[in-house]
Amino acid sequence: MENSTPNIVEKSTGELIREALPKAMSYASYRVLVAKLATEGLSTGPKQTEALTNYTQLNDRRMKRWDKTLKFEEQEILVIKSLEKSITWLVLTESWCGDASPALPVMHKISEINPNIDLKIVLRDENIELMECFLTNGAMSIPKLIAIDNETGDVLNEWGPRSKAATELVENQKALHGTLTPEFKESLQVWYNKDKGKSVLKGLLAGLPLK
Repeated sequence: MENSTPNIVEKSTGELIREALPKAMSYASYRVLVAKLATEGLSTGPKQTEALTNYTQLNDRRMKRWDKTLKFEEQEILVIKSLEKSITWLVLTESWCGDASPALPVMHKISEINPNIDLKIVLRDENIELMECFLTNGAMSIPKLIAIDNETGDVLNEWGPRSKAATELVENQKALHGTLTPEFKESLQVWYNKDKGKSVLKGLLAGLPLK
């Protein structure tokens, strides 16, 4: 009797996206989830540590601040409003992700300005197969935004996990020290605060399918 190996059929990126969308959260629901976890001393994901809890609590406070203080220039608002195509921004993230805390509020504000953009959020560790379709230099880096044409289902582009300017800071740190220290992560958040979401906004606007 011969041993037979069952055929494993890999799902396409489109299939994985279609499976993820029905279980995706709105930004409001995600904020409620993160706030609840922060209060309970927990984080998203199967792994629970004190560090992940601390980052979740920090991110909850940071997003509250970003939601209140984030402002766009009039020209930026006009660009956002000029999008006529109906698209979905599907974002993979986790509550403890430091790069998500400044990026998600920017995405949310853009989607508030133009209802043609539907912002949906899913957790990376619950969607590993989808995440593996959108790796950054071989890593499951988050946040990762996937822009989808609502008419065709096609992936238009992707963004993340950081803006170009923030990525350069991270790459320089790795080149000099080989790792991202807690001190560097804190300095990066200070940089995000000074940047006021402009570098994230610039990258997201550049990816909009404008005429």
